[in-house]
Order: sequence, then C-alpha cells, then structure tokens
Amino acid sequence: MWIANHWTEYEILDASGGERLERWGDYLLVRPDPQVIWNTPQTHRGWKDRNGHYHRSSKGGGEWEFFRLPNEWSISYILGDTKPAQTLWPSPPRLTFRLKPFSFKHTGLFPEQAVNWEWFSSIIRQAQRPAEQPVKVLNLFAYTGGATLAAAAAGAHVTHVDASKGMVNWAKENAVASGLENAPIRWLVDDCVKFAEREIRRGNKYDGIIMDPPSYGRGPKGEIWKIEEHLWPLLTLMPKLLSPEALFFLINSYTTGLQPAVLTYLINTIVTKELGGHVKSEEIGLPVKTSGLILPCGASGRWEQN
Repeated sequence: MWIANHWTEYEILDASGGERLERWGDYLLVRPDPQVIWNTPQTHRGWKDRNGHYHRSSKGGGEWEFFRLPNEWSISYILGDTKPAQTLWPSPPRLTFRLKPFSFKHTGLFPEQAVNWEWFSSIIRQAQRPAEQPVKVLNLFAYTGGATLAAAAAGAHVTHVDASKGMVNWAKENAVASGLENAPIRWLVDDCVKFAEREIRRGNKYDGIIMDPPSYGRGPKGEIWKIEEHLWPLLTLMPKLLSPEALFFLINSYTTGLQPAVLTYLINTIVTKELGGHVKSEEIGLPVKTSGLILPCGASGRWEQN
C-alpha cells in the first residue's frame, strides 16, 4: 500500500462506527467512511469536541452539523519534504488548499493523493528538461487542483481540465494561495473525452497524464459520463496523447472502486502495449493516529517509462 504519511496539517485521529475523526488544520471533522465497519471505543475527545459532523441520511445523501466551524479555512502541504536530507528541492514548495464543507461530505481535498503528488513530482524534477522543452502534464477530471499544483511546483507546464466551472475556479484560488498564480497552467472547463479527442486531432502530446475519473458525472454542456461505458474508450486515447519521451501515467479509482489488479491490466493492455515501460498498482491509504491502522482510500495505477 502507498501511504500518504507526511502531512503535518491533516491527520485521521480515530475511526469507528462507520466514521472517521479528522483534523484539518485547527478544526476537527467527523465524516462517514464505508470502510470503517468496526465499533471500537471512541475515546478520543475529538468525537465530542468536533467542529463539523456530516450525518448520512438513510434515504441517501446527508447534511452537515456545525460547531464553531468557519465557512472557509486553509491547510498546507510541503511537497518533496519526505526526506529532507536528500530532497531534490532547493526549497520545498508549500501547497495551500482552501477548504469548505459542501455536499456529499467533501471538503475540496483528498489528502491521500499526496502520496501520488510526491511520486510524479519527483519524476518531473528528475527529468531535468531544458527551459525550452518543459515537461508537459495533462490533468483530466482535475477537481480542485491538488495534482495540478504539485506538477506545476515541480516545474511542469500543466493543462488542467474539469467539467465544473466552480471546481476550476476553486483550483485557481488554490494556485494563488500556493504562490503559483503565475505558473504555466492552462485552466479549461471542458468535457474530458471531447478535449482529449480534440488534442489528438491537433497533434498535441504530453509527457505525463493524470486521470481521476468519477463513477458518474456531467460535462459543461450536459454530457453524461458513466465509467462503465466511457472509461475504456477514453483510456484507448492515452497512447495517442503521450509523447515518445513520456514519463508517467496515473489513474486513480478512489471514487470508482476499481481494484489495483484491474488498473494494472487496463494500463498494461493500452499504454504499456504501445509505449513499453512498466506498471505498478496499489491501494492508497492514510494512517490512523490512535490505532496505527492504515485506512484504505482507494487505489492508484502508475505507469513509468523507465
């Protein structure tokens, strides 16, 4: 399992009874988690002294209950500081993310993805491309831009694509908060499949592609995305978008339930078959402070050329 264990401003304090108790900076949130099927004693004081609690409804969905929680706050992550004595960074960048509770229990950030940020940002840094030949990265289903900011901070030129105008604006605000407002990032509100098809017709290529497909979604013009129908056709486009000098490809499945073995098969069948390289897929997880448990948070499939 790949573990995102280098956060200082986020942690899971405890997990029990179908919920996790989390610290997001100065605030404690309780949110449901379907993986937490055990009922261990909830002895941590945070269970009672929480600032926000998302209650799942038996009819579907749910709602937040707030206790002294601001409408918005921020937390930061220091990228590339996992081994300070051996870091590739002259000064490890600090990525800052705006947070706010909104529907479907989300806060605007998936902390477990930090383990993938570290992986591909290290690859980008080690590529050591000349200024006139930067590493070009495409981030599809890019949400609020965690991966976009990590790639840009590592020196890549990033194309950020998401169907939601609100999410793209949120990502831009995260870029400003992270000191990356002038970074070479192209922000696009677009349907990911249609954008990929147009990029192929235009002959554009990328050295790295990041994909975080939802199980269901809609494009900016109402286009319907269903993962069981549309993921495979989209994946078949990836070799046409990756450059001959491609460095990496990443697909996440924390909202889709695809297992690591499935991700490995998909990438090997489509990307490795065309470009060579190798694939590794694992669960990703977050440590739980009180128990020492590593809580599974989905899976990721990684392809590298070397």
